[in-house]
Amino acid sequence: MTDVSFIIVNWNTRNLLLECLASVYRTVQDLSFEVWLVDNGSSDQSVEAARERFPRISIIENQTNMGFAAAVNMALGRMGGRYAVLLNTDATLTPRAVRDLYDHMEAHPRVGIACGQLLNPDGSRQNSIGNFPCMLTLLTNESLLQLLFPRRFPSKRYACTSPIDVESCIGACMMVRKKAIDKVGPLDERYFFFLEETDWAYRMRRAGWRVRFVPSAWVYHGQGKSVARRTDGRILFYRSRYAFFKKWRPGSYPMVRLIVFGRLLVNTALSAAGLALTLGLQKNLKRRLASYTRLIEWHIKGCP
Repeated sequence: MTDVSFIIVNWNTRNLLLECLASVYRTVQDLSFEVWLVDNGSSDQSVEAARERFPRISIIENQTNMGFAAAVNMALGRMGGRYAVLLNTDATLTPRAVRDLYDHMEAHPRVGIACGQLLNPDGSRQNSIGNFPCMLTLLTNESLLQLLFPRRFPSKRYACTSPIDVESCIGACMMVRKKAIDKVGPLDERYFFFLEETDWAYRMRRAGWRVRFVPSAWVYHGQGKSVARRTDGRILFYRSRYAFFKKWRPGSYPMVRLIVFGRLLVNTALSAAGLALTLGLQKNLKRRLASYTRLIEWHIKGCP
C-alpha cells in the first residue's frame, strides 16, 4: 500500500501549482507516494503545464469550480495511501516536513490529523493552528485571547519545541489518517472554501481522534495567494463561519449573525468618517468602505 497520497486542489494558480508539485518531488525521497491533482475548471493552462512537467501525477478535471471540499473528496475516494496530505498550491515543502508528520502519526496511532509549522517566505512563523469558532472568539479580539490565554488559544507568538494537541489545523498542509477518514467521513461539502478543515477536526475530535501540531515540519506558505483576499473571499469566509455555527451551535446562530452585522455597521461608519476627515484622499479607506458596504448588502439579501 502507498504511504502517502498528496491531494492538491487548483484553480488558476499555474505558477504556484508547478512550484508546489516540484517541492513534493524534490523533498519526499524515502516514502512511497502518489499525487492527485484536482483542477476546478482552470483557464490558465494549469493542467497542461502540470501534466507536461509531472507526467506521473493523477489528474481529475472539473469543468467548473466545485469548491475545495468537493474537489478534495473526489481524490479521497480514489486515493491509495495510508495517509492523505492536503496541500495548497501556495505551499512548498521543506526536506523533512512530510517525513516528520509521517513519523509522528506512525508513532501515535490515535492521531487523525497532523500539521506542521507554516512559514512566511522570510522564514518567520505564521499561525498554523486554530480554535473552533465560538461566541468568545467572535466577541473578543483573538490576538488578545492568544496573549492572555496562550494554552487555550495557542498561536505563533509562542514557539513550540515539541508536538502538542490542538483543536484545529490551518489546512495549507496537513496529513490525515485514512482509517480516521473511513470512520469520520470526508470533508463536508457545504463548506465551499474556508473552515472545511476546522469542521473535519471538530468531527475527528468528537470521534476520539487527536489533532496534533508538529513544529519541526516546516512548510513555506503564501498565506492566501491561492485565493482571492478581497470582498469575495470575505463573503466565502462569512458563509463558512455561519455554516459552522448552524451545524454545531444552532442555538447561537441568530446571535452570531446579529453580532457580525453590528460590527460591519460600526466599521462602515468609522471608514466613512475617516474618509470624510481625509477629504476622500485615502484610497485604502475608499476600498475598505466599498468592501464593508458590499458585505452589508450581502447580509441584507440573506447571505446568498
